[in-house]
Amino acid sequence: MAYGLARILATDKRFVMMSIETEEAAFRQLTPDTLLDAVEAEGIRCDGRFLALNSYENRVYQVGVEGGDSVVAKFYRPHRWTDAAILEEHQFTLDLAAQEIPVIAPLVNTEGRSLYKQGKYRFSLYPNRGGRPLELDDTEQLQQLGRFIGRIHALGATKSFQHRSVLSIESLGDHSRALLLEQGFIPDYLREPYASLTADLLTQIRQTFDISGSYRRIRLHGDCHPGNILYRSDTPHIVDFDDARTGPAIQDLWMFLSGDREFMQARLKDLLTGYEQFYPFDTRELYLIEALRSLRMIHYAAWLASRWGDPAFPLAFPWFNTTRYWEDHILSLREQMAAMNEPPLSYC
Repeated sequence: MAYGLARILATDKRFVMMSIETEEAAFRQLTPDTLLDAVEAEGIRCDGRFLALNSYENRVYQVGVEGGDSVVAKFYRPHRWTDAAILEEHQFTLDLAAQEIPVIAPLVNTEGRSLYKQGKYRFSLYPNRGGRPLELDDTEQLQQLGRFIGRIHALGATKSFQHRSVLSIESLGDHSRALLLEQGFIPDYLREPYASLTADLLTQIRQTFDISGSYRRIRLHGDCHPGNILYRSDTPHIVDFDDARTGPAIQDLWMFLSGDREFMQARLKDLLTGYEQFYPFDTRELYLIEALRSLRMIHYAAWLASRWGDPAFPLAFPWFNTTRYWEDHILSLREQMAAMNEPPLSYC
């Protein structure tokens, strides 16, 4: 009986893995005809023009529309988010847009749907919004951006996500480290230095979180960095809530802080001057900046490793699977250990 059950479970597991691999293969082979057919199935007449946009986790295209403005079609990578998690992200951005916060929310059809399906594909549609990059040394732009992030957090704090992930050391750090040590990307002579260094680094990160104390967990953009801010008509448009999650407010602020300490200190003041007009900032979270930066660095390497079977990744990131990359990565992580020993940035 037990043997028979084990065979059934093993067969089921193989079936699930084959299904996942089939869907991943179909996602990698999304064709122009399938793309245009999917968009037209939602009542939008395409003019045949499309342009692949800079996205690797999902497939994102600008699609021309007959007699109107182009739209952006976002096709979701299989098995990354459930339908419920995607719809929760959509509702968050729709609620923000309803408060006249300049986010790019999905288009909703006459039936009230924002997530569509075409065969094995799930996709959503967005208005096309261009713009210029954020200027990180522009005080006025940063204060304005801080005000909008403060408004996002004020609304984000009013309720909780039920289906989105929670920012944690385990998910970004422990799991990422384990994946990298299991894969064959780290050169043999660097595996032990990497294992030892990241073990020490994660211990230090945990200590830093303990020092900062408890923080309020709110709904966040989750991946708020300069590349996701587009200035249009002197207003920052905040795009790509695909990584929306629950976590500390500083997660949506620290990625605008880089360079030497003096420069970061000035940029922090600019952001928080605007931010606190709409939402109070807990200064204890400043302890988390370098810890979160370290987690992102570990997780980014693991993300590249986990997606290496997608042909788009070796083409876009040819430097990843090289000895030079891992030598530099380990050096950067050592620098992070030193950075976490420095006093946190201050804000008065």
